[in-house]
Amino acid sequence: MVSFDTKLFNDSIYNIYYKLTNNDKEYKIIENKDLLKANKYYKEDLSNYVHNTDKLVASNKQDLINIYYSTLNNGYEKLTFYCDDSYVNCLNDISELNFEDSNFSYTNQLVNVYNSYSSIESSYTNNSRIEIKINKKYSEEDINRIDKKINDVINSLNINNYQNTRDKIKIFHDYLAAYNSYDEDMAKNGKSEYHSDSAVGALLEGKAICSGYTDALSLFLDKIGIENVRVASNNHVWNALKLNNTWYHIDMTWDDPIVIGGANIIQYDYFMITTKELENKNNDEHIFNKDIYNFL
Repeated sequence: MVSFDTKLFNDSIYNIYYKLTNNDKEYKIIENKDLLKANKYYKEDLSNYVHNTDKLVASNKQDLINIYYSTLNNGYEKLTFYCDDSYVNCLNDISELNFEDSNFSYTNQLVNVYNSYSSIESSYTNNSRIEIKINKKYSEEDINRIDKKINDVINSLNINNYQNTRDKIKIFHDYLAAYNSYDEDMAKNGKSEYHSDSAVGALLEGKAICSGYTDALSLFLDKIGIENVRVASNNHVWNALKLNNTWYHIDMTWDDPIVIGGANIIQYDYFMITTKELENKNNDEHIFNKDIYNFL
C-alpha cells in the first residue's frame, strides 16, 4: 500500500532529484552518480503499462506510476521528485495510489521479487516536492538465507544435471509442493506465526499462501536464467515464464491442494500451460488484466 503524509524533509541528496531554486518555476538537476546505478535485480520493461523513466517532474498520473515503478525496479529505497506546476491533480492522484485494488499494486508483480515492497510512504514537502520511501518486502538477511536455500535445493536434487529446462522446473515445482502446506490462518485471517506470504515461508518454514509459492518459484526461475513474471488477478497471484519464445503459466497454489486427511498430493493442472489453456479452464481466480499483462 502507498501511504501519503504531509511532512517536511531536509534537502538531503538521495538517488537523483530536482531541487527548486529561488524562482519556483525553475528546476535545477542535482546528480549523485554513485547512487544512480540500478541494483542487480533490475528488470527490463515487459508491460506497456509501466516504463522505466528518468523523468522526475511528473506532468500526469502515468508519469507518477512510471516514477514509482522505476524507483522499485531500480532497487532504490528513497527517491525525490516533483509535480509540474501545471499538474494540479498531482497530490490527489498520489493519494489515490493508497487503494490496494488500484492498478498501481500490479507494479509490485512486474519487478524482481527482491525489489518488491511491503509498503510505500509518499510525503509532500513545500514546492510540490514528493519524497518516496520504499519499505522492502525482503531484508538483506532474508535474501542471503533464501539464496542459500535455493542453492542447497538445486545441489541436493541435482537439478543442474538435467538438460531439459522443463524437467528442472518440474523438480523444483514438486519440491515446493512436497515441502509446503497451505497456511489457512494467513489466508483466512491475514495473520500467522509463519511468513507464508513470502519466499521465507515457502522455502524455510514449509508454510505458504499464493504469494509465498509465487515468490519462491520466481526466484528459482531467476537462478536458472528463465525470464519470468508474477501474474496477479484481483485475489490471487501465480507465475508465468518464457520458454522457447512462448509464455507459460504455473500456479503452485492450485497444484498443491489442501486435501482432507493430510495426504500430500501434487497435481499438474496448472503446470506449464499456455495463456489459452489457462483461459479455457474458466476459473475466476485466473482472470488477469490484459492491458497490464499484454505480453502474455
